[in-house]
Amino acid sequence: MNVTPVSPNRLADEVAELVAARPGRVRLALDGPPPTRPAALAASVATHLRALGRAVVVVSAFDFLRPASVRLEYGHTDPDEFLDGWLDVGGLIREVLDPAGPGGSGRVLPRLWDAAADRAYRDGYAALPEDGVVVLAGALLLGRGLPLDLAVHLRMSGPALARRTPVEEQWTLPAYARYETERDPAGEADLLVLADHPERPAVRR
Repeated sequence: MNVTPVSPNRLADEVAELVAARPGRVRLALDGPPPTRPAALAASVATHLRALGRAVVVVSAFDFLRPASVRLEYGHTDPDEFLDGWLDVGGLIREVLDPAGPGGSGRVLPRLWDAAADRAYRDGYAALPEDGVVVLAGALLLGRGLPLDLAVHLRMSGPALARRTPVEEQWTLPAYARYETERDPAGEADLLVLADHPERPAVRR
């Protein structure tokens, strides 16, 4: 394996090229903890794909969390529940990934649950054409059995993640450590990006 430094723009272009090489609808996950900036990469990838003529729906995993009464059952700072129980996997599959898959309706719900207000969004559905792309951005996405066509893992080492995680979110660090060892996101991903310095990423091939 070798490691190739790239600019953030070149990384987005490379991911878009991987998607563009696939016919039909594509379900892409951009997986990484917040300091790796998966949402920013998703926005950039979407721009590149639209320039290539592909329709894109960007989905944030944060908009598919379970209600507070469920995800916070064991407290606001339980790292095990953060890893295993915060994401509404069923809702994400039902409302986004299955409809965007082969033979799916193409009727995709971009947002389901407003975690801040703890209530459902009132968004309408988006119609994804036959060559449309769903870009799902967020953390702790891989190794869950989500039906995906492509996955990019933005990997940040433990020390770098500790330095870049705000004090009030340090309780999440054991969850990310478990994720790396138990779910092997690097092995699950089609593309592994080393993101200790998100402004200077590197692709490991």
